[in-house]
Amino acid sequence: MSGHSKWHSIKHKKAATDSKRGRIFTRLIKEMTVAARGGGGDIDSNPRLRLAVATAKSQNMPAENIKKAIMRGTGELPGVTYEDVSYEGYGPGGAAIIMRTLTDNKNRTVAELRHLLTKNGGNLGETNSVAWMFDRKGYFVVESSVADEEKLMDIALGAGADDLREAGDNFEIITAPENFEAVRAALEAVGIETVEAEISMIPQNYVKLEGKNAQTMIKLMDALEDHDDIQNVWSNFDVDESEISDQ
Repeated sequence: MSGHSKWHSIKHKKAATDSKRGRIFTRLIKEMTVAARGGGGDIDSNPRLRLAVATAKSQNMPAENIKKAIMRGTGELPGVTYEDVSYEGYGPGGAAIIMRTLTDNKNRTVAELRHLLTKNGGNLGETNSVAWMFDRKGYFVVESSVADEEKLMDIALGAGADDLREAGDNFEIITAPENFEAVRAALEAVGIETVEAEISMIPQNYVKLEGKNAQTMIKLMDALEDHDDIQNVWSNFDVDESEISDQ
């Protein structure tokens, strides 16, 4: 099966050049806090927390920040209580969007997301209005410069991955959610670093956008990913790389 669109596979380059480390840290701290609250502070028995901590370490987050985030989740330190809420909607050209948030005020969050969508040619939808167009899958991105394709395929498929495909300068690995941990551990065991590693929503089909719709959709995705409450944004649109490089 296919992985993510061209936009998704190269957006991490934009994030790196935009120097959004502070925002990344904030999201990871929220994720660790919520994961610890829901499953306890022991990373060995809490897969969600283990992934969040591994991601935080890959982003060079100080160990003290990680420790405090977990302690807020377990109640050992005071902290804000966040709710894990997903919203769905449409962007320009009918592209479907799923937005996963961690929020301490659902009324504020939904109003702000509705505003961003409307401002950029989209609209907020009802629950399950677009989720049926996506499959929940484990998703990894590995830079092609750090791994040989044949070796990577042997490791990933041997650990239970469904598929590996080339995507520009990267390889994308797709797994069933229940095999995510096994594939992550197999990659880690041989020292293969991932650019992304998450349980993702993979589109079943894509909507190709061009011209004004493409440009507006990219603006909308940037705005959503900049929102403080957003943890993940997934969409089924695809664009030519020239549309992205023009931004």
